[in-house]
Amino acid sequence: MAILPIIQYPDERLHKIAKKVEQVDDSIRKLVQDMAETMYAAPGIGLAATQVDKHIRLIVIDTSETRDDLKVFINPELLDNTGEKENEEGCLSVPGIYEKVRRAEFVTVRALDEHGKTFTLKAEGLLAVCIQHEMDHLQGRVFVEHLSHLKQTRIRAKLKKQRRETF
Repeated sequence: MAILPIIQYPDERLHKIAKKVEQVDDSIRKLVQDMAETMYAAPGIGLAATQVDKHIRLIVIDTSETRDDLKVFINPELLDNTGEKENEEGCLSVPGIYEKVRRAEFVTVRALDEHGKTFTLKAEGLLAVCIQHEMDHLQGRVFVEHLSHLKQTRIRAKLKKQRRETF
């Protein structure tokens, strides 16, 4: 397993639309393991393949307190969403930035697992938010793009300043 580099916003690669996974094979399972290790090390609760410069429809999520409930979504499809709730979100590609985003409160998603088996999952709360957040990445969208243009400009400036101070 390997820890992969996470692309940082506003890198244009975060805006690439992910392609469907045609076959769930050992290379996909290896990527799942590497993404999980990367997510846990960051530390985060979700990671889309787009964030590690692999532009395929693959997401890993673990919202458990014990960090032992990895969920893998390959070619996820949102079947239903209901309700609306505002939650504070952060992102491994936008370090140190947390903002409130309005999303569906309940979602139903269908996907393949790491063995290529189809499953359907109903989610609410943090898991529902995380699924929507990560699926946005597969569409080339970062959570800050749900915010006003002014907030996006401020966030880009703050991140630019953080990078300058790091080097």
